[in-house]
Amino acid sequence: MSGLTTSGIITKCLGGLYTVESPHGIYECKARGIFRNKGVSPCAGDNVTITDGVISEIGERKNSIIRPPLANLDQLIFVVSTCSPAPNYLILDKFIAIAEYKGITPVVAITKTDLGDGSEVREIYSKIGIKVIGIDYNDSSTIDAVRELLIGKISAFTGNSGAGKSTLLNAVDTALNIPTAEISKKLGRGRHTTRTAELYKLSEGGYIADTPGFSTFDTNRYDIIRKEELAGCFREMDEYIGKCRFNDCAHICEKGCAVVEAVSQGLISESRHESYKTMYEEAKQIKEWEING
Repeated sequence: MSGLTTSGIITKCLGGLYTVESPHGIYECKARGIFRNKGVSPCAGDNVTITDGVISEIGERKNSIIRPPLANLDQLIFVVSTCSPAPNYLILDKFIAIAEYKGITPVVAITKTDLGDGSEVREIYSKIGIKVIGIDYNDSSTIDAVRELLIGKISAFTGNSGAGKSTLLNAVDTALNIPTAEISKKLGRGRHTTRTAELYKLSEGGYIADTPGFSTFDTNRYDIIRKEELAGCFREMDEYIGKCRFNDCAHICEKGCAVVEAVSQGLISESRHESYKTMYEEAKQIKEWEING
């Protein structure tokens, strides 16, 4: 493509080679050395300009996550199974907080509804305005509901290993053929099948990324939220912030805390508040160099 300048989206990064999909076709190219000198790494989801077969410009990102490296996500779909493994509300809440922090729309998809009851998950997250979809592979309308959410967007699927992310992705678009792994009875969790960050183009438009299971990395790989910013990542607390007795209220157990009062009245779910308290205590331990590093 000598002399040609075009723009496109990175769909795959592997060993310094980037696959870019553009209106002119799909290209495999390297990036200019200047990005490495600036400490910038192109990643899947980046909008880029290619000049003479080399990535010459990376567009401004509206958001990004660190590991797996993905940029410009519109939504994160959290796949939660009713059993094997059972829902881990703390980890789910950590990831939802990251999504809120990044301006990414969170969605919850409940799998294995034929094996267990997902009503508690549905109630907790529907109540705070997060879209919750129960997946039933015998009811095509539930798969259609996920498929419609993805059209024209960049979405990532994540969840506990063994929750059925890859199975759901393959049901959404049979052309994907993403490898799946049977749950290991011995370990009680799925074997990790997702190794690189790659965007898969959907036949109806939009891109999706399969990501490693929760058990393979911690949420700090996505980003770190300071304790002062944490309450803003729990949307159900919004209407109570600023109504506490003390301006510097941590919303843990303080007297006159509007959030704690809302929890006692059942207006905020106890499990969500427990997650918040755990995350707040963890955030207190974070050193400034960890945030800036």
